[in-house]
Amino acid sequence: MNNKWLNYGGLVLIAVVWGANFGISRLAMESFNPIVFSFLRFGLALPFFFLILKMTEGSVGIPWRIVPKLALIGLVGITLLEIMVMYSIKYTTLANASLLNVAPWPIFAALFAPLFVKESITLRLIVGGAISIVGVSLVILGGGEGFNLSSENMMGNAMAFAVSIIGPLFNLSSMSLMKQYSALRVSTWTIAFGSLFMLPLTFGSWGQTDWSALNAGHYLSIGYNVLICTVLAFVLWNACMFKVGATRSNFFRYAVPAAAVIAGYFMFDEKIAFIQMCGAGCMAAGLIWISIERKQQAKPIVPVTNTGGGQML
Repeated sequence: MNNKWLNYGGLVLIAVVWGANFGISRLAMESFNPIVFSFLRFGLALPFFFLILKMTEGSVGIPWRIVPKLALIGLVGITLLEIMVMYSIKYTTLANASLLNVAPWPIFAALFAPLFVKESITLRLIVGGAISIVGVSLVILGGGEGFNLSSENMMGNAMAFAVSIIGPLFNLSSMSLMKQYSALRVSTWTIAFGSLFMLPLTFGSWGQTDWSALNAGHYLSIGYNVLICTVLAFVLWNACMFKVGATRSNFFRYAVPAAAVIAGYFMFDEKIAFIQMCGAGCMAAGLIWISIERKQQAKPIVPVTNTGGGQML
């Protein structure tokens, strides 16, 4: 099979994983403090990242000269971003969180891309993106919740929209490092710094969780977040994004709300409206239209595990 389609398939798979996690995380917020839950997700995933990195690449170190950049990316892209995602899910409706988080993300990615990478915005990308935006809006707004602008949701709405701005900056800054280091190495150290900065924010919050009352479902939600949403998703998404390009890849996030709607059908017996099915078809058509474009780009630089420049951490 053409590697291009394997990369697109990987992006869709991770979008489905993240979409299902909207409902899973919403349930977890009933028992966990959002910051504690985020720290558990990344803190517990970290040993797996280092183990896989050691087994696949033979070392885990990074040059000291890129430590400040990775630390900043981890602070913004893991600590700040993930906490805002959790609180946006808690303080607004799933429809609001999905629309404000997902829909503007690829647009900001396209606007910010020239600052980080050499990617052109083509007519096919614009048309396919516009079709996908219409589709994802129908998927979200066609549900029973709809879009709610009441004052009680304003804080969650603002956080969800901020995520769509911070997220593309996180993706693009990570891509610049992947020209020299593997997606796995970049993901591992980004999460390491993000978890380190997140730890002090959990102080005083652990006691808010009744640990004795947790059941198998709570532990399964943690396992899903750690192993699937973090370990698998971060490595696969970053690897596929590096091959496909940041602007094009981020439009595949539009599969997230569709996956969330399907998960709601199976997990919570929620109804799927006809307009949502039409939106899913519209969104799929836009993504396929983007996928079949032949990119005219220079061959990507093959990532290396150690450039030999600078002392390793």
